[in-house]
Amino acid sequence: MVLPVGRKDGASGASSLGGRVDGRVTGSAVGSVVGSFVGSFTERVVERARALRFDVVGIASATAPLVEEYDRYESYLASGFQGTMDWLAENREVRRRVDTADMLQGARSVICLARSYRRDEDGEAGGLVPGIARYARGRDYHTVVRKKLRQLAAFVRTLGDDVQARPLTDDAPILERAWAARAGLGFVGKNGLLIVPGQGSYVLLGEVLTTLQLDPGEPIAQRCGSCTRCLEACPTDAFAAPFVLDARRCIAYTSIEHEGTIDAELSDRTGPWLFGCDVCQAVCPFNAGKHGAGLATDSFRPHDRWRELSPVDLLETSELDAGSLLEGTPLARAGVRGLARNAAIVLGNAGFAPGSRAHHALVRLAAESPHEELREHAARALVRGLRRPEP
Repeated sequence: MVLPVGRKDGASGASSLGGRVDGRVTGSAVGSVVGSFVGSFTERVVERARALRFDVVGIASATAPLVEEYDRYESYLASGFQGTMDWLAENREVRRRVDTADMLQGARSVICLARSYRRDEDGEAGGLVPGIARYARGRDYHTVVRKKLRQLAAFVRTLGDDVQARPLTDDAPILERAWAARAGLGFVGKNGLLIVPGQGSYVLLGEVLTTLQLDPGEPIAQRCGSCTRCLEACPTDAFAAPFVLDARRCIAYTSIEHEGTIDAELSDRTGPWLFGCDVCQAVCPFNAGKHGAGLATDSFRPHDRWRELSPVDLLETSELDAGSLLEGTPLARAGVRGLARNAAIVLGNAGFAPGSRAHHALVRLAAESPHEELREHAARALVRGLRRPEP
């Protein structure tokens, strides 16, 4: 979520040497902070964040609660669009503000950070890789980002005798995108994701709450205009309205969070997606063209195993071996059964020849799996995907 160093983007007006972009610090401007980032503490925090390989950093005041953003959150829960993700409704009042004892008593600033995970796909797109959302192709992003956030929080605590700091990731009860938008990192697009002009939306977010007073940035105006490409491209029509995602229809939800059988109407429209989905990001103009790889994206380089394996391989792998394959990767969240189900869906959507490995693997799964949802999805795939010989 930052303009890459060495690039000039006319839309944002940021030079290739970095600078102040809509209240954010980007590029090599970390060493010469300007605009709203004039305080010495703020400058030192930004410099340290950059050294820790965060691609962009912004500051929001922690003393004012979220109002409109919180109301939208409450409306979302009331709609039931969260599906079975009950954890989204937990700690509801805590999500309204961050300066209480539930988060960090006396917090004055929210340091909002983003790290890019976008990589050029040349030479990296074989095997299972194209069906895995970009963020999930390498190491578990929680591990990658959390370590750096802890290091930044430790640094912030050294800036004063009584300074407190708490690092947060998306497993904490915080409305991340709302705070990131308030800090000026980017704006929330119609697909609900944070977009940074000149960089796009392939980013991971994190925060550090602190009692230290830092200089806040300014929010960026919403820039989607009349564009609705993300809404129109969604394979499952998961957007109830601009900015409103019905997660129950989203491939990222059905392939990762949902347990059990997936409705045929949705699984038939899942296409090649094994884990997650990037369609609404791939069509976004803010993600168009070549982008720099950020400060460090090696952690998100696809694992060799994903380049070497196929959906059939997943069905032919024992549960024990499959569990080992998933260890330390984001795909572990779907679990062995979830990925087997998803592999059956992908094979059915792709089609296969009679007598092929895919055909035999699905027949075995439909006949022998102890899990009802796997038997059902295998049977569906056999009906949907088997290519009949031409008469």
